[in-house]
Amino acid sequence: MEVGIIKEMTRHPVKSMTGEKVQRTKVMPYGLYGDRSHALLDEKESFLTITQFAELVQYQASFSGPESLEAYPEPQIVTPNGQTYMWSDSEWLKDIERSSSRLLARKSYHPEHVPIGPIEEEHLLLVTDASLQSLSHSWGKEIDDRRFRPNLVISLFEKTPFVEKEWEGKFLRIGQEVMIEVVKPCERCMIITVDPEDGTKQPGLLKKLVKEQNNLFGMYARVKQTGEITTGDRVFITEQ
Repeated sequence: MEVGIIKEMTRHPVKSMTGEKVQRTKVMPYGLYGDRSHALLDEKESFLTITQFAELVQYQASFSGPESLEAYPEPQIVTPNGQTYMWSDSEWLKDIERSSSRLLARKSYHPEHVPIGPIEEEHLLLVTDASLQSLSHSWGKEIDDRRFRPNLVISLFEKTPFVEKEWEGKFLRIGQEVMIEVVKPCERCMIITVDPEDGTKQPGLLKKLVKEQNNLFGMYARVKQTGEITTGDRVFITEQ
């Protein structure tokens, strides 16, 4: 059954930084090409995330060149004050170290494999436009989808909010090649309260989600068949 099309695709070259929207990309065994392929580690070798340092969301990361399976194109970092650096530069890292009061190290993976750790619990996170619209209406203002850090935003033909919860255990075919398995709902945390524009926090959003949706929003999915996808690709739901 055809349920919609891919409206937006977002990958996050650096974990917890704001990512980049892409029109076409590879779906790798771990998810979208390069998603969470680079990260920052503190002295305890734990990932630095928005949870520990909310201002991280104000840094924007994108790849500086075309996709390659030999090595990632070097990420480009745009700081909150609009300055642009490369991943290998030291200025932006020193700035985060000063602001977060942490000593940090850079970590990167190979294009063929990013482990589950940096990419959370599953390979992909998807949301639907109908659910975003419903939550925005309930909250009383438009919600920036970047708060939820989805890889895929699906535009539904039938605008039924939260219908994606019914997809658990089913498969989605995207375009001609890609197949994913919808695994479970995503339980949310304080990250969604952080405005990706200015880093301010609005705890009311999380409270509303807890009250109205049992703190669940979006669905985790697992890659079953890799390939290329583009925005506008048709999405079909199947039992297998």
